[in-house]
Amino acid sequence: MAGKDYYKILEVSKTASAGEIKKAYRKLALKYHPDRNKGDKSSEAKFKEISEAYAVLSDPEKKKQYDMFGAEGFQSKFSQDDIFRGFDFGSVFSEFGFGGGKSQNIFSQFFNGMGGGMGGGGKYQRRTSGSSPFNSFTGGFGSQARGIKGQNLVYELPLTLEDITKTADKIISYQINGRQETVSVKIPAGIQSAQKLRLQGKGYPGSNGGPPGDLHILIKLLDHPVFRRVNNDLYLQKKIKFSDAVLGTEIEVPTIDKKVLKLKVPPGTQDNSKLRLKGCGLPDMKDNGRADAYVEISIEVPKKINSKQEALIKSLSESGL
Repeated sequence: MAGKDYYKILEVSKTASAGEIKKAYRKLALKYHPDRNKGDKSSEAKFKEISEAYAVLSDPEKKKQYDMFGAEGFQSKFSQDDIFRGFDFGSVFSEFGFGGGKSQNIFSQFFNGMGGGMGGGGKYQRRTSGSSPFNSFTGGFGSQARGIKGQNLVYELPLTLEDITKTADKIISYQINGRQETVSVKIPAGIQSAQKLRLQGKGYPGSNGGPPGDLHILIKLLDHPVFRRVNNDLYLQKKIKFSDAVLGTEIEVPTIDKKVLKLKVPPGTQDNSKLRLKGCGLPDMKDNGRADAYVEISIEVPKKINSKQEALIKSLSESGL
């Protein structure tokens, strides 16, 4: 399912400034505000949609994550709870001159439909009788306000295949509210691309005494110039001469551990044959064993040959080879 294009929804370019984004939201919010479109459900839906877009694009960190992962990736990683966390509707509506009642009712219904009092796994207060889910979400006033967990943060960590041949600690630095944070994260050997590691309590601080969010380390394995990964097996390609394929030979092949091994190519080896190097692949995260590496053999056919070689080839052909 395709994600929502927030830039398109607010009718701004991806290079729009914070002021341009705010101006665009105000224009559209005035156009689709329920008080100006009484009983029009499509306008209410549009009002919620542009408010969602503004909640993301007006927040520097959320906007950064949205730009990094793209529309579809962002929506697969961030729930509605995450998107609207910390977004002060009351302040925005007041600043833009909107009446609180109808706007608040719309979002009360919206979040109520998300699971009763905007629960989201216990992140927000469950409603008591007569309380407003909108007030609960924005922090509320008076005795109904309770601590809200801080926003989670996603940090993309690029790694090479060499990095994951053994368990290792990585030091990463990131910013939260303009403050530099540094943490150490243990990277398990053999970890897969797109896997996440969670560091509890290392995300954004909570509000009203709520706990901090978590830091999610998103693993991104870089393409390797020699090896291709399939599960935990590694593949590399080697070209050999036709004569070596017929008669057999011995070749040198590198491993991911930076060793060089001698590999026997048996006589009669066919094109696209695979020769196994047992235990020379990547570690398995579950049983600590090592997978295998495979050398994919391709037979090199010369584009040009000299007269002596041509005579020999003709002789071989005449002999039935």
